[in-house]
Amino acid sequence: MKIKKGDLVKVIAGDSKGSQGKVTEVIIATNRAVVEGVNLVSKHTKPNAANPNGGIVKQEAAIHISNLMLVDPKSGEATRVGRKKNSEGKLVRFAKKSGEEIK
Repeated sequence: MKIKKGDLVKVIAGDSKGSQGKVTEVIIATNRAVVEGVNLVSKHTKPNAANPNGGIVKQEAAIHISNLMLVDPKSGEATRVGRKKNSEGKLVRFAKKSGEEIK
């Protein structure tokens, strides 16, 4: 999987197109990710101890990985992700636009 938890990504397709956010969760089984502030849906909640009145709550829903692109750490633009071995022989991800290693 090219996108991991904690990555800064940009949405390239769908209703939230153009928005950026940090990945909070990656669901490998369904090839989806949950991104902060992206793909917000309204969820109806029953009253409980945390929310005594209940009501409608906005929360992030999962979005398909194919609709996300990693943001280049150097230029701040969306970029594709490659993998190569670094000087220690460890496999690392890098941004294809700038060639910079992704931490």
